[in-house]
Amino acid sequence: MSDSNTIAASTADQNGAVPGEPAKKDENSRRGNWGNQIEFVLTSVGYAVGLGNVWRFPYLCYRNGGGAFMLPYFIMLVFCGIPLFFLELSFGQFASQGCLGVWKISPMFKGVGYGMMVVSTYIGIYYNVVICIAFYYFFMSMTNLLPWTYCNNPWNTADCSGVLENSRHLNASLANATTSLVAGVTEVVNRTKRTSPSEEYWKHYVLNISDDIGNFGEVRLPILGCLAISWFVVFLCLIRGVKSSGKVVYFTATFPYVVLTILFIRGITLDGAVNGIMYYLTPQWQKVLDAKVWGDAASQIFYSLGCAWGGLITMASYNKFHNNCFRDSIIISITNCATSVYAGFVIFSILGFMAHNLNVPVSEVADHGPGLAFVAYPEALTLLPISPLWSLLFFFMLILLGLGTQFCLLETLVTAVVDEIGTDWIMRNKTVVTGSVAIIGFLLGVPLTTRAGIYWLLLMDNYAASFSLVIISCIMCICVMYIYGHKRYFKDVEMMLGFPPPLFFKVCWRFISPVIISFILIFTVIQYKPITYNDYVYPNWSLAIGFCMAMSSVVCIPIYALYKISRSPGATFRERLKNACKPHPKWGPALQEHRTGHYAPMASEDTVEARPLQEKEELKEEQKEDEKEKEKEKERKDEISLTIQGSNGSTNTHNNPNPSA
Repeated sequence: MSDSNTIAASTADQNGAVPGEPAKKDENSRRGNWGNQIEFVLTSVGYAVGLGNVWRFPYLCYRNGGGAFMLPYFIMLVFCGIPLFFLELSFGQFASQGCLGVWKISPMFKGVGYGMMVVSTYIGIYYNVVICIAFYYFFMSMTNLLPWTYCNNPWNTADCSGVLENSRHLNASLANATTSLVAGVTEVVNRTKRTSPSEEYWKHYVLNISDDIGNFGEVRLPILGCLAISWFVVFLCLIRGVKSSGKVVYFTATFPYVVLTILFIRGITLDGAVNGIMYYLTPQWQKVLDAKVWGDAASQIFYSLGCAWGGLITMASYNKFHNNCFRDSIIISITNCATSVYAGFVIFSILGFMAHNLNVPVSEVADHGPGLAFVAYPEALTLLPISPLWSLLFFFMLILLGLGTQFCLLETLVTAVVDEIGTDWIMRNKTVVTGSVAIIGFLLGVPLTTRAGIYWLLLMDNYAASFSLVIISCIMCICVMYIYGHKRYFKDVEMMLGFPPPLFFKVCWRFISPVIISFILIFTVIQYKPITYNDYVYPNWSLAIGFCMAMSSVVCIPIYALYKISRSPGATFRERLKNACKPHPKWGPALQEHRTGHYAPMASEDTVEARPLQEKEELKEEQKEDEKEKEKEKERKDEISLTIQGSNGSTNTHNNPNPSA
């Protein structure tokens, strides 16, 4: 066995291939493949369905007029979300490369891949902080009485209105506690002046929030410890790449639906739940004319589906070449959308119950941002019998939802690094890269565990993953459809799937999606409003940092384009630009067996310019060999002929060169 085959076999063993089972053999033994297609679908569902489906989508509905938000959301899903989802899956699967390697399609646009890495880095940093807070609430729920039930704690203020006013009966049965709770909570009339124990627990104890984004204060050690646990769990689940994470998602991608269903059944049985659901579904059509609503819809589609993060390209790159990614894109997109709507019913049924008991409108019972999951939900959970059990289930669900997305974010960065370097050593030691990225991510997340951490988390959430995603998606669509060429890409997809993309997707990829995204971007910029957190207004210098974070991913595109043009051959700028846009000779299917048609001549690792010269040299060598063989064959025939003549008594020139003698 050759060295390359030995390396490939050892890599396959490391990737989880079972000896003696040909059915599980990886198609791409060097990079590895998913164990089966269910693992890819579940991983992609876990990637798309994350914390945003629970606290971001319902919050956007609440902020943008309830059911009125559904119209722009579904329009963006149909004309932008699903087409771009299919585009990224087919893109990564065809090339079997991560978010950097796929840009061999047009090397000048490799900056788009770097932009995706920057976005995934920002999101991965603060996303794991949200997961670690869920870990913290999960650990704090391991008690007989939830710590945010009463107002008799050291962190509570005079404005706190306890859900159970009589704190002496701590050992009373949970059924009696629930009865007292309903009586006590109705006394909270003025929501603007009084706060619930869950709000004060969140602000004054968990976060111990400072008064300004620049006032970091001390690191919250319990949150820091949970952040370390969160990163360690992510590392363990990715220690063998997609082979290990593909097994974990069987649980992490399915169990949250069990908890959501339990909470939904419990929620709709509560008083006032119908009012919350009606607020969720009843449209306020005047808000449809607000461009910010449409901008939020577009951002939520990209945020939720994971478009432009690089994760979809990365996950699809581990598919087998002829996998039906068109079918997968439809299934995953619809599942994600349905989960968002379903989670909205769960959220608003409980918000309606809280509003009913507080005698206030539904719009006044929720906090902004992650506070919806860490304030409204914890308060609602205290209303249920055996509340610690419900709290454990709910926050365990949040942890699983977050981890499903975090797996793909980390794998995106690791795959990009490993594919870019591409040596046998780094392929064998991918775990070292995974551990290094996890450690760096943990260190970069430490500032978010300080007293000002929530301000920075929301700043990153609003700027790092908003309009920059729209720009990256638009440029990717334009590059593939117009620079590389839509006809060529349609043929590539047909070669891979066995059928061309449907007409609807062809039209969306070429015209509808880029146009809609461009207009949404323009309207979002025109109606931009500075970020706020409750009554806190962010200072200008922090907003400048937010814009720098947003632009840092976008600026990668022109910077790398200029670099590539300067390094490309050509006497004029136009020639350099043309050469920089041409597909790399290695662009196409990764495996030789799939490089058919017009990709067959490009299967060699030599450059296009060198190939004709090499072929000419090879032809010359072959012709020389043929001529030598012909000469040798002719000499043999002459010798045989002379020998035969000599045996018959004929004149033999070898024995007697002079015939007249």
